[in-house]
Amino acid sequence: MFRVDKLIRFHHCDPAGIVFYPQYFVLMHELVEDWFSQGLNIDYAEFVREHGMGLPMVKLECEFLAPIPMGNVLTLELAVKRIGNSSLTLSVRGSANGRESLRAALTVVHTSIAPMRPVPIPQALRSAMERFREDP
Repeated sequence: MFRVDKLIRFHHCDPAGIVFYPQYFVLMHELVEDWFSQGLNIDYAEFVREHGMGLPMVKLECEFLAPIPMGNVLTLELAVKRIGNSSLTLSVRGSANGRESLRAALTVVHTSIAPMRPVPIPQALRSAMERFREDP
């Protein structure tokens, strides 16, 4: 499992002072980029710019379980649920102050940018991702 802490800032919040739900999607994309750089040791910017690859999200299921106020730290945990030929499903859990606040499953596709099309996940990348496989 990969874990990262995110400080909830003013720009994440709605007028009530809690995370505005679309901001969770931004935070989850940041989590994937952090997983690449810190967990897989792959520079995500290089992956996109120099290798012409991307991981667009094609499916997202999310449950919001508890609000998170500005100033709190959101702990996000990512695990690999499934790896297919060119897609993978990631399990994400979020908590703050010891309380679960978010559960999500996101499916991303390993894609070439030009032309925009799915491509098989290379074995080296697949092996690195397998280390983060969700416990059954």
